[in-house]
Amino acid sequence: MRSIAGQVFAVQVVLVVVLIVVATMALVFQARNDSEQEAINRSTAVAHTFAGSPGTAAAMSSSNPTKVLQPRAEMARKRAGLDFVVVTNTHGIRYTHPLPQYIGKEVVANWRPAVRGKVVTETVNGPLGKEVQATLPIRAADGRVIGLVCAGMTAEDVTGRVKHQLPLVFGTAAGALALATGGTALVGGRLRRQTRGLGPAQMMRMYEHHDAVLHSVREGVLIVDDQGRLVLANDEARRLLDLPPDAEGRHVSELALDARTEELLTSGRLATDEVHLAGDRLLAVNQRPTGWEGGRPGSVTTVRDTTELRDLSGKAEVAEKRLRLLYDSGAKIGSTLDIVRTAEELTEFAVPWFADYATVDLVEPVMRGNEPAGSAMRRTATTGIRPDHPLWRIGKLITYVSAAPQAFGFGAGRPVLEADLRAFGGWQVQDPEQATRIVNYGIHSMITVPLRARDVTLGLATFWRSEKPEPFDEEDVALTEELVARAAVAIDNARRYTREHAMAVTLQRSMLPQGLPEQDALEVAHRYLPAQAGVGGDWFDVIPLPGARVALVVGDVVGHGLHAAATMGRLRTAVHNFSALDLPPDELLGHLDELVTRFDQDQAAEDHDAPAITGATCLYAIYDPVSGGCTMARAGHPGPAVAHPDGTVTFPEVPLAPPLGLGGEPVETAELRLSEATRLVLYTDGLIEDRGRDLDAGIDMLKATLAGHPERSPERTCRAVFETMASPHPSDDIALLVARTRLLDPDAVAEWDIPSDPAAVARIRTEADRRLAGWGLEEVGFTTELILSELVTNAIRYGSDPIRIRLLRGRSLIIEVSDSSSTSPHLRRAATTDEGGRGLFLVAQFAQRWGTRYTPNGKIIWAELPLTGVTSPPLGSEAEDLLDQWDDVPG
Repeated sequence: MRSIAGQVFAVQVVLVVVLIVVATMALVFQARNDSEQEAINRSTAVAHTFAGSPGTAAAMSSSNPTKVLQPRAEMARKRAGLDFVVVTNTHGIRYTHPLPQYIGKEVVANWRPAVRGKVVTETVNGPLGKEVQATLPIRAADGRVIGLVCAGMTAEDVTGRVKHQLPLVFGTAAGALALATGGTALVGGRLRRQTRGLGPAQMMRMYEHHDAVLHSVREGVLIVDDQGRLVLANDEARRLLDLPPDAEGRHVSELALDARTEELLTSGRLATDEVHLAGDRLLAVNQRPTGWEGGRPGSVTTVRDTTELRDLSGKAEVAEKRLRLLYDSGAKIGSTLDIVRTAEELTEFAVPWFADYATVDLVEPVMRGNEPAGSAMRRTATTGIRPDHPLWRIGKLITYVSAAPQAFGFGAGRPVLEADLRAFGGWQVQDPEQATRIVNYGIHSMITVPLRARDVTLGLATFWRSEKPEPFDEEDVALTEELVARAAVAIDNARRYTREHAMAVTLQRSMLPQGLPEQDALEVAHRYLPAQAGVGGDWFDVIPLPGARVALVVGDVVGHGLHAAATMGRLRTAVHNFSALDLPPDELLGHLDELVTRFDQDQAAEDHDAPAITGATCLYAIYDPVSGGCTMARAGHPGPAVAHPDGTVTFPEVPLAPPLGLGGEPVETAELRLSEATRLVLYTDGLIEDRGRDLDAGIDMLKATLAGHPERSPERTCRAVFETMASPHPSDDIALLVARTRLLDPDAVAEWDIPSDPAAVARIRTEADRRLAGWGLEEVGFTTELILSELVTNAIRYGSDPIRIRLLRGRSLIIEVSDSSSTSPHLRRAATTDEGGRGLFLVAQFAQRWGTRYTPNGKIIWAELPLTGVTSPPLGSEAEDLLDQWDDVPG
């Protein structure tokens, strides 16, 4: 069935079968309709006959119509071959029925129109099943309707009549099918012989090949029959042999061919690459017979012009060489996004394959990634077959004079050819002495081509020849122009990348911490290494918190470039703002997740092309030097490493939440207890993952680097980790933060529980003075008493038990008053007549910082006093004078 004949046969058989099936179905339906109509006609005739027969009207008026009519109705039914003849009164009540039990019941028929004198034919579901019946009136002598006759047969009987006709119908259909199939087989056989059993694809390919031979190939084709007549000649054969338009069908001797060619075509012999003359052309002729497998005898001949092929082969060789050069240049020039390296690749590619020496001069601002400005250029790359050449060396700043060909080419934006430098046709005006040295060295030809990309001239590329004897020509100019154009695009891409990279580095470094804040809890060191592909969004931070605590932050924004750096700055600022509220790590990351989601929504609403921030990660940890506790949470970020004082390294389990911006799941925290001198190592995924290793291998390498060196300081730890794990050209940013824990001396912490009694304030002041004297901090005693009195008094008045006081001595003195109330005091302006409200004003005046932080059990009001440069508050009347100056400010 794959051949055309087979497919035609199958299609015709299917069509014949479909037509015969449709015709058979039509005959069956027609037979069914005819049988039903015959049944209706017979029922109507029998009903008419019975209704008009003598005695029927009289029986209807008798006292017992059933007794008289039942035998007569059954006799009429049997004679007519019907299934029932039913007589009813004018109310449709049966007097007769083949089944006596239905006598006296209403007939199943539309009898009311018949009472009005109409004849009703219909199909109903009666006592005998589906029935085809006719109902008509019985009239008296005066024409009145005195009863009804309903006669008919069941649908089963009608169908039976149709079934008797089916053998004839199907027999006729089978005969027609056999006859049609036989005829189709004859047609298919004939078609198979004509098409040689080919399929549609083969026939289409054969015709395509035929057209290609006639019109497309650059080789002449002729087919000659055994009588020497030309059967077919394609376009190329007509052109090469100069055949007349009506050549096909004519004898070869009538075509005015060369005698040797005519003899070959008429002989039909084999020929392989025979050279024949056709005018001024030399033709290579091949000939083979065509009478294979019983086909028509004859020969097929091919001819090709060797003269043109010889010319074309030389040009093709040159073109191939140039194409190979340009193709190779695409793979070897612009392999990096480094401006200098790209210029070096251009010169290294041209030498020695195309030129003996090559130089690249770039406009000075281009070297820094800026737009080209001015005409001063710096020699960026030089490559030659020998190192002792007299050309200017790398790094020289050059300003070409207007008469120099380089200046002309730079200004006009087109290449300049100096085929013979020895003629000194003006190229030497830039530096006559150097020009003499160049010629004496043996350099004899030069092409200078401007490096232009995106309508901007970036510099000049110059090619020189000395060992190659042939000078540059115009074809070389076209080649170098194409080569330099490709290199210029690569240099411009590198320039743009350099500019963007510099901007991103500047932006990111301005957003990273410029220095670490002073604090007592941790000794911290850090490292940051941007990715080779561009600056990314990694960041770290160290944030002092109230109560001598410190927050450590490490985050990562997926992606590179200005957008990632700017996003990092926004997230770092947000972390600072949220940490100022002294939120626990899980709440802070929850707020940060909502903020990133809002960033993305705002960006989508403005239909920006910049990518979404989704993919940012963060780890936030809070360390308390009083208890040694560390609370941390992370959102999509790698967990920390902990190097213990005994030299072991662990990776604590910190619950992992989705990256920022995805949301949907709560953030959970982990509580760690860190002994003194423990090193907490936070990092981004660029440290442990790289092209050459996976995540597990990176974790193992980090563990091996940290283990066994408890004496290392954070700075030495950073250096060791980077020397071992950081690639010189990382594929992703690397941020590393190492913090060694400290614990406050227990003697530097003082705590008291106080009752909710104003009288306890004096006792607390006394105990605080005693502890400050023990610490040698008498100079801040009065200020401490003043702040402590205000905070304790507020806690007693407005707070709830238990009330607790804690003093911490470190770089500053920290005063903390805690209670179980969540009510926070606020600085306000007191009216002149107010008796209170000025205490917090004094706290704000004399404390370095103060604020409120909430705990699971209440709040803590804290204040910090500096321990250097302390100025005692005024006493006595001086304090009154100070308050008088702020008589409208509440205390």
